[in-house]
Amino acid sequence: MEVLRSSILGSQQLFPPLKLYSFKTRFSLSKLIPFSSSLSSSSSLSSLREDRGKFRSLIESFDPKTPLEEAFTPPSSWYTDPSFYALELEKVFYKGWQAVGYVEQVKSSHDFFTGRLGSVQFVICRDANGDLRAFHNVCRHHASLLASGCGQKSCFVCPYHAWTYGLDGRLLKATRISGIQKFNVHDYGLQPINVATLGPFVLINMDSSNTNSANENCKRVAEEWLGSCSEILSTNGVDLSLPHVARREYSINCNWKVFCDNYLDGGYHVPYAHAALASGLNLQTYSIDIFEKVSIQTCEGIQEGSKKDFDRLGSKAMYAFIYPNFMINRMTKLLLKEA
Repeated sequence: MEVLRSSILGSQQLFPPLKLYSFKTRFSLSKLIPFSSSLSSSSSLSSLREDRGKFRSLIESFDPKTPLEEAFTPPSSWYTDPSFYALELEKVFYKGWQAVGYVEQVKSSHDFFTGRLGSVQFVICRDANGDLRAFHNVCRHHASLLASGCGQKSCFVCPYHAWTYGLDGRLLKATRISGIQKFNVHDYGLQPINVATLGPFVLINMDSSNTNSANENCKRVAEEWLGSCSEILSTNGVDLSLPHVARREYSINCNWKVFCDNYLDGGYHVPYAHAALASGLNLQTYSIDIFEKVSIQTCEGIQEGSKKDFDRLGSKAMYAFIYPNFMINRMTKLLLKEA
């Protein structure tokens, strides 16, 4: 029920007024969404506001212009406090572009796949016209999940009351709703999410203040996500025409910023944690270029004839990080291991 709790507290417009769907029984919010009542108490909400105020003060005290030799690490609360993580979800992950899948997952009409970003469930699909769509994966009635996994569907049917939605988000059927006054079927379609593609990747943006078509959003991705390094990436080994081949998942028990810090430390840990990799790189050539929301690290490899035992090392390594959590690793040339 975490998804429902977050959706109702954080985006009330996802759900129509409860009185429209009371039928013969009026449900209280606590009966519809069974989570701890203490969360909605005035003292808990007051505490939450105090926490956010405290964290905002800490964030505002950060000065990005501080010289490196005077810098210090953020306080541990930035990595351990659940309230700070909730603030990050709201201000970072729900306000920007996130890569969530691959174009090949929705290459044909009626294809769909589902996922979760933070505590928000989403569904990506192609409608009957082949248009790419993204929606909050919850019924507008009582917030049941509409779909799971991936595959093909001609429509989304709520498993609770059988409300039915088209792949374009329109509410096609609301069961046993006849006679309800001031109910307009056009007002209760699925809530859309901004969706776009970048090469083989599908991206979404939860910001509902500026919702556009997928074609329009593709331009926004280049401007808002990649910025001035868009052309640099495309001309330096990041071939966006490459197809998706496989997916591997690794669970790491750490705050997301710890992993990003590790990725962005400019090869600092490589000689000690990755000795085999370090022996194939000329670390004296390591360089970092910073753009609006992108960091690109490059390093020259060893001369081709000097090492005979690497099967995945090229003339240059490139590591591109796109804020807040998307990373591309690319070796520009492969060497075959000698027999």
